[in-house]
Amino acid sequence: MASDVLISLSRMKQLLLIGGLIGFAIGLGLGLVQSKSLWSALLQACIALYIGALLMRWWGRAWMRAIQESNREQSRE
Repeated sequence: MASDVLISLSRMKQLLLIGGLIGFAIGLGLGLVQSKSLWSALLQACIALYIGALLMRWWGRAWMRAIQESNREQSRE
């Protein structure tokens, strides 16, 4: 039971990092494509990083709940 909690926390951290990196890359890319100054593009990228991490955390929790529910249903059968 405790190892399952540690594994899910580790996966959530990985999802947060992935979401943050994707958000940063998208934010920086869009900022540079819009011909913004470097500092403005970096600020936009930081905001996108935060939003991307939050969205990935939400999606990851929903995904984990669905997997746990599926496992519970399979164990009932």
